[in-house]
Amino acid sequence: MSKWIDICAVTDLQADSGVCALVDGKQVAIFYMPKNNAIYAIDNYDPFGKVHVLSRGLIGDIKGEPMVSSPLYKQHFSLKTGQCFEDETVKNDIYAIRIENDRVEISTEG
Repeated sequence: MSKWIDICAVTDLQADSGVCALVDGKQVAIFYMPKNNAIYAIDNYDPFGKVHVLSRGLIGDIKGEPMVSSPLYKQHFSLKTGQCFEDETVKNDIYAIRIENDRVEISTEG
C-alpha cells in the first residue's frame, strides 16, 4: 500500500511548467499539464550535468511521449518512465503522483 505525502495545493503548481518539491529528503520535479489532465513526478537530478535542475526544463513530447528536456545538455527524459531518450542506459526515478481534493500527493515508495 502506498504512503501518500501531501505536497501542496493544485493552485501552487504552474501550468505547463515544472516546480521542485523536497519529499522525504529527495528533490522531485513536478510537471502539471492541465490541458491533458496530467501530472508527473520525476527525480529532479540530471545524471548528465550531475545537478538538480530538471524542474527547470522545457516540457513537450517526442512521438507522443511526454518528456522534459534538461536545461543543461538538453537530454530528454520520459515523464512516464524516466527513461532518457538519447541513452537507453540512463533512467531517472519517477514517482506516483495524484491530485486528491485539490491537493497534490506523491508516493516515493517503489
